[in-house]
This record gives sequence, C-alpha cells and structure tokens, in this order.
Amino acid sequence: MRTLRLLIGVLIGFAVSVQPSSAQNLTFDLFERTLESLRIEAGIPAISAVIVQDGRVAWARGLGRQDLEGNLPARPDTPYVIGGLAQTLGTTLLLRKCVDQSYLEVTDRVVRWMPNYGEPDTTIGELLSHTAPDKTFQYSLPRLSALTGVTEQCAGGRYPQLLAQETFDLLAMINSVPGQTLIAPTPEDTAMFDAGTLARYANVLRQTAIPYRMVARRPFRNGDLTPANVGFAQGVVSSALDLAQFDLAYDNGFLAPETRVRALSQSFANGRPLPTGLGWFVQAYNNELLAWQFGVVENAYSSLMLKVPYRRLTLILLANSDGLAAPFELQTGDVTASIFARAFLRTFVPAP
Repeated sequence: MRTLRLLIGVLIGFAVSVQPSSAQNLTFDLFERTLESLRIEAGIPAISAVIVQDGRVAWARGLGRQDLEGNLPARPDTPYVIGGLAQTLGTTLLLRKCVDQSYLEVTDRVVRWMPNYGEPDTTIGELLSHTAPDKTFQYSLPRLSALTGVTEQCAGGRYPQLLAQETFDLLAMINSVPGQTLIAPTPEDTAMFDAGTLARYANVLRQTAIPYRMVARRPFRNGDLTPANVGFAQGVVSSALDLAQFDLAYDNGFLAPETRVRALSQSFANGRPLPTGLGWFVQAYNNELLAWQFGVVENAYSSLMLKVPYRRLTLILLANSDGLAAPFELQTGDVTASIFARAFLRTFVPAP
C-alpha cells in the first residue's frame, strides 16, 4: 500500500509539472483576467483556482488575499473549508471502498447498513442523488449524514480515518484535513491519528484562508465560525491543488470504469430524470456533459468543481466568502446560473 501511494503521488506530480503551450496561455490569461474582474465585482477577498486539462494541471492561480488584515496573498495550495463539495469526496470513498472493493450495492436500502435509519425504503443511491422519499429531487445535505455511518460499516473503520488514508494519503493531498476540529484533538482523534499526523493537520488548519462575511459587498472577518467535525458532506479542509490531485485520480482509474460512468450519469426516479448523478450534479451544455458540485459555508467559504468529462477538462474554485455559490441558487441544479461557471464555459466550451 505504501508503494502504491508513492507511485500514485509520483504519477500525479509528473502530470502537474507539464506546462501549457503559448496558445493555451493566451486562453488562460483571458480567463484569469475575467475571473479576477468577477472576484472584485463580487467582493470576494480570495479565490484559488486550478484548471485540469488532458490529464495534467494546466493552470493554477491564487487571486486576492486569503488574509486581508495580514495582507497575505492567496495561492493555489491555500487551504479552505469546502462545505458541501465534501460529498463528492465522500461519494467517491464509498463507491471505491464499498462498491468496487466490497459487496455494497447502491440499490441497497440504507437500513441494511444502518438499521435505525428513519426512511425504511430509501436506498443508498437515492441519498447520493438527492432523491426524496416521494421520489422527487430534493437537495439536502443533512440527509447525507447517514452515509457517514454506512461508509464506516461497509469499510470497517472510522470515517475521518478512512477519508484520510484512502483518499488524502493515497493521492498525496498534503493540504487536506478530515475535520476542522482537528486543530484541538480529542482523545478519540488521538486514537485515530498519530502525533505527527495531528501536528501536520494542525499546521494546515492554521494556514486555512480567513473566512469573511459580505456586507454591502464589503468583506468583514468572520470570527464566529464554528469548526465542523468531518462527515459525508461537511467539515473537510482542502486546497485547489489537492482537489486537482483528486480529479486526476478520478479520471485515471481511482474508481472502476463502470462505477465512474454510473456516478457521472443522470439518475432517474419513477422514470423521471433528476439533475444529479452519484455525488455530482449532471447537465448538458452546448451538447456537452457537465458534472459539477459546489459547497457553501454561510458567510465564510464557498467552492465549485466543474468537469467537462469528454474534453478532459475541470475547473476548481475555492473562496473565503460564500460569494462563489450563495448568490446563484446552485442547489436547483443549473451551474450556468453562476457567473463564474459561465465565464469558464464561454472561454473553454464555446457554442458550436
């Protein structure tokens, strides 16, 4: 396992080192100027951004300040709280450990794994696709919390430890932490992680971008944010470059091919299409499939990950206010409501 982790890290590190062509740089420069203009217009203090293209990190930037008072610039490796985007990591962990490597089926009822779950007929796939008990689409992060326990049951471990070992460590995601609360470890935490690992997590958490609330488009430091324990859809701290590591692995065999196809395919309920796959929103744009997910921590952080699978193209944006996502009602299932997504799509996925 140690050898596999090192091999994956080396392969992904090689992909990151490849440089774009001059023609690509012109396109990236145009997008960077547009993104910076949108950041300023929205009053977002900092955005860290990465574009993954053709199996490599093609472009990475930090825009603005991750700490306004300290005048500290954002970097591509700046850590942020990613909010509900954590569900994509959780879904991938569950699919890999429990479906590809074990005997869980997404058609299993949740009560098979969590007997006290309050929806006796709901399946794991329905939770992953945000299908409500009445078989309609209902975006609800709290419902996903049951999948924390499902993952623990089927994979035989504690969720923070599983996420750390089976995703962060395996993919060399060195600025990712399974829980905002690990800066002050409990006895339970020290039972899961050794002292060196906890010290590294604390160091990452101390470097996390400062959260800001927006008032009349002016940022004010949010000192009231309560750190969240990690769960299936909350509490993860990561960086744009780390999420690029995840994206590279996602498209290069981290899941079984048929599992990846299923995750990125549109789900149905009672024969009606939903705006979701498994762990992703899915939709069409200019005859292209889009797979995407977002996160919002109110008055603090926001995130967006947007894949164009058949072009092998991914955008990752992290911010230290909720301005990347909160104004756009992304939970309804249309990523083109976001001015940031539209700018990316107009630049890299033009109409035929």
